[in-house]
Amino acid sequence: MEELLDTDLGSVRVFLKRDDNKARKLRYNLGHPRVLTFGGAYSGHIRAVAAAGLRHGFATIGVIRGEERLPLNPSLAYAASCGMTLTYLDRETYRRKNTPEVEAALRERWGDVLILPEGGSNAAAVRGCAELPPEIDAEFAAECEAGTGGAYDVVCCPVGTGGTLAGIAAGLPAGRRALGFAVLKGAGFLVDEVARLQREAYGRVWDNWSIDLDHHFGGYARTTPELRAFAARHGVEEVYVAKMLLGIVSRARGGGFAPGARVVAVVTGEPFPPR
Repeated sequence: MEELLDTDLGSVRVFLKRDDNKARKLRYNLGHPRVLTFGGAYSGHIRAVAAAGLRHGFATIGVIRGEERLPLNPSLAYAASCGMTLTYLDRETYRRKNTPEVEAALRERWGDVLILPEGGSNAAAVRGCAELPPEIDAEFAAECEAGTGGAYDVVCCPVGTGGTLAGIAAGLPAGRRALGFAVLKGAGFLVDEVARLQREAYGRVWDNWSIDLDHHFGGYARTTPELRAFAARHGVEEVYVAKMLLGIVSRARGGGFAPGARVVAVVTGEPFPPR
């Protein structure tokens, strides 16, 4: 686990845990011969489902928000190269994608499919993400044994649909907290969404997590020169991860963490293309 060292954080220490949360979300969702899911034109979830279908031999259908644009962008071209069938919903219909009417129409067209939500966040995904904290614990325990580490206090992650934060918080040992950084503008609804996901996965809601709503940098997929430069310097993508890291830096400088806090930042993606 590497440490973020080239930024002024005062006495706060930030450790980067690079992890493919898309794979964790899919782990307990696989097993059906045909999977249909949703996403925008640059969705990492769409790419992950397409790659999983190619690797494990099941059919994939990606329902993309908006109209088709040719040639395909690199993200959708990658999904198509993995064998994913791409289809499109206009934005008004896409907003109603979770309604029984739209779901029924999709099943009528595509037949017997497993429908995964946008971002892959459901109860099964939460259980997959809950397996991350024990791995972090093991890494810090190994550092302690080597005389180079100590316990951590907070685990941070970006939040788009809430599944990763819901799972991390559920898997944390007592005394630790999870802090999510919303990448959407006006994302207060995610508080209820994370609670709903925990309740569906485990029948209860933990009180060891919160969401920072102030570091979205203008909204989903919006960026700034500062954000682009930070993402390039640290080799992370800017839609999710750079926003979280700059949010951590801002909170550390503003007293948002206790003096001497040890913060684990979960780096949930890499700059595209993935291959």
